[in-house]
Amino acid sequence: MTHQIFGESEKIFGFRDLRVNICCSAARMKTLVQVKHSGSVDSVEDIPADDIMQLLSQHLQPGFLTNESEFVKELANESTFKPYGELIHSYQVTKGGESRTFEMFRTSIETPGFRDFHERIQPFLLFYVDAASYIDVDDEKWTYYLLFEKYQFEGSTRYAFAGYMTIYSYYAYPGLIRPRISQVLVLPPFQRQGHCAAMLQAFYNLCYKNDDIKDITIEDPSENFQRVRDFVDARNCMTLAPFKSLKLLFGFSGDMERQARIKFKINKKQARRVYEILRLKRTDPSNEHEYREFRLDVKRRINIPFQKRGREFDKLSKFLQPTELAATMNSQREQRLEYLQSTFEELLEEYQKVIERLNMI
Repeated sequence: MTHQIFGESEKIFGFRDLRVNICCSAARMKTLVQVKHSGSVDSVEDIPADDIMQLLSQHLQPGFLTNESEFVKELANESTFKPYGELIHSYQVTKGGESRTFEMFRTSIETPGFRDFHERIQPFLLFYVDAASYIDVDDEKWTYYLLFEKYQFEGSTRYAFAGYMTIYSYYAYPGLIRPRISQVLVLPPFQRQGHCAAMLQAFYNLCYKNDDIKDITIEDPSENFQRVRDFVDARNCMTLAPFKSLKLLFGFSGDMERQARIKFKINKKQARRVYEILRLKRTDPSNEHEYREFRLDVKRRINIPFQKRGREFDKLSKFLQPTELAATMNSQREQRLEYLQSTFEELLEEYQKVIERLNMI
C-alpha cells in the first residue's frame, strides 16, 4: 500500500527494473533506503522521472540512511537498546513448541528518545493502514503503547519492535475521561499471532482500574480491528451473569448495558453488538424458532433509523398526491427490506468469524 506516498496509481515513473528497498533495524528502527534500477529517463514529453528520495523524505524521519555500510554500523547499537516507558504487560506466544516473549510498554512523547523513535515508526502507518494520517505529537493528551519481542542473542537480551497503539484522552461529562483508541499497528512479521487482542486487553485492564474513565471508544475502526474488538469484548462479557446462555434469548437488557459499562467500560452501542454475537453463538441454527427470533431482533435494531425517517415521511405525505404517495411508499418499503436483509447477512458473516475464534478459547 503506497498510494499515500506515490499517488493513487501506486506507480513510479521514469525507471527500468526499479527496486526500492526500505530496511529498518529491529529495535531502534533506524532506516536505510536503497533505490536500484537498470536505467532511467531524463524526461518523456517534458515529464521528468519521479524523484523517489524527495517523495520518501516527505514521510520518513529526516536523516534516514542511504549508505549500506553506515546502516551496518548502526546495527552494532541494537544490543544496548532498551524500550521506552513503563512495562505494563508481558506474555508468551507458543507455536510449534517454541515460546516467544513479548512486552508492552506505556510511554509519552516526553520520554527521552521517544520522539525520534516515533518519527521512525509512524511511516509504517502509510504502508499498512489505508487513509492513515500522522498525529500531533505535541498534544499532551496522546499516550503511546509499544509492543516488543524480547529475546536472547549472543548472550544478551535484545528487543524487536512488533507494533504500537496510540490513545487520545477526551473529556467525558461530568469530569471523567473517555479514551479513544486511534491507531493500532502490528507489523507483518508478527500478524495473526494474537498480538492485537493482547494489546487491546492489556490496555483495557489499565482502564478497568481507573474510576475516572467512563468508557472506551475507537476511532473509525477497520473491519479487521472491529473483529478483534468484538472478540475481546465478547470474551470478557461471557463472564458476566446477564450475558449467560439462557438470558441471551430474552433480548438485550438494561442489565446487560449496565454491567458491560461498569465492569468493562463498554459503551451501549458496542454492548448491543456483543449481545448479538453471543446470542448468535447461543442460537441453535436447526431450531427455526430460535433463529427466527434472533434474526427479527437484529433487524428491529437495524430498522430504527427507518422508523425515524418514517416520522419525517408522515409530515411530507401531506403534500403528496395519492398516486405519488403510493409509489413512494412502495419504493421505500422495497429499499428498506433489501437494506435490512443485506445488512443482516453482512453482520452474520462478521459475527460468525468472531464466534469461530471464541470457540477456540
